[in-house]
Parts: sequence; C-alpha cells; structure tokens
Amino acid sequence: MEVTAQAKRKRPAPPEEVPAYLIREVLDGKPLYYKGYREVLQNKKSLEDIMGSSGLQSFIIQYILEILYLKVGRKQYHFLTNEVGTHMGRKNNVSGDVYVYDKALLVPAEINDQYVKIPPKVAIEVDLKIDIIQEKDYDYVNLKTQKLLDFGVEKVIWIFTSSQKVLVATAAEDWRTKDWNQDIELLDGHFFNLGQYLREEGVKLETDKE
Repeated sequence: MEVTAQAKRKRPAPPEEVPAYLIREVLDGKPLYYKGYREVLQNKKSLEDIMGSSGLQSFIIQYILEILYLKVGRKQYHFLTNEVGTHMGRKNNVSGDVYVYDKALLVPAEINDQYVKIPPKVAIEVDLKIDIIQEKDYDYVNLKTQKLLDFGVEKVIWIFTSSQKVLVATAAEDWRTKDWNQDIELLDGHFFNLGQYLREEGVKLETDKE
C-alpha cells in the first residue's frame, strides 16, 4: 500500500486543459494556440490582449489592402481580412490576415456564418500568431504554407516584421525569401515595397538598417 501511495504522489499532474477559444488554428488535428495563451490562463493577460495585431502589423495590412482596393480593384476579386477562417478539410482549419478570392469561385452561396471552404487565390500572412512551444512547431510556416498550396492557393505571402523579410511561395516555383526593401508582386502585376512605404510614411523601426 505504501509503494502504491508513493507512486501516486510521483505521477505528473495532468496537463492544464486549454479552452477552445484559445485555439487559433488546427493543422493535422493538432490545435495551435494563440501566441500568449499561457498568460491568459495565468490571468496575466486578457483574451483581447493576445488576439489583436500590433500597430505595425495593422499598418502593413492597411497598406496591402490599399493596393488591392485602389490598384487591383474589386471587379474580379473579394478581399477578406480580420482572421479569415478557412476550412481546408478534415482536421485542418486555418486563419489568415488578408485572403484574396476570385469572385467566380467565392460565389454568394458560399458565404455564410461558417469557415470559408473555397481556396483563396492569394493568402497574405503578417507574422506568426500562434504559440511556438516545441522545436517541431518551428516548421509551422512551411507546413501551413504547403497545406494552403495543396488546398489550391496560387500564392502565399508571409511578411516577417522582426527580420524585415518576405517569403513568397507558389506551387510551380521554388519558394523565395526576399528583403522587404524591394518591389514584390502582390497580384496581377501590382507590386508592394514595405520598406519604401514605411519610410515614406515616416515609420522608423528599431531594426532599421543605417
């Protein structure tokens, strides 16, 4: 009886159950939690604290949307933002910052109160929004990008503010990582240059190169 009691005392405590509202995405059935979710569980932050984008991230999204609305135009496309929920199949649900949909595919009948089930033409992501807790999680960008391409997305663009780099991935070509101080095609021959835009707007970052 004494051995049994000691064994029971040595058993690790069960992992703390994480509420579903702290799950941002699901890939291959694995829940991926919002960055900072532990602080919410510890009552150090509120849910709103970890769900919102930073000022810089929001500024970049505004810039991308300006190009889409003013240059590309809405005649052929829908421009969805604000954590666009996308259902890519069983056990795979993702969210995105700006997704561009072809109107011929995302017809009114496909727009409802559930996750979108139609692949966007272009998916734009600004920084990681999930909590990286294990070494294998660092492959998240590659995994999500590949799944989006397999789902039918033509181009995936990742913007990383800390390194000032942009990853451009398509199914037909090798993925390329570029400095954000150069012209990068967004859609239909329209380009963006984040470094130039931020300088023109007077936004100076601590990581700016002299």
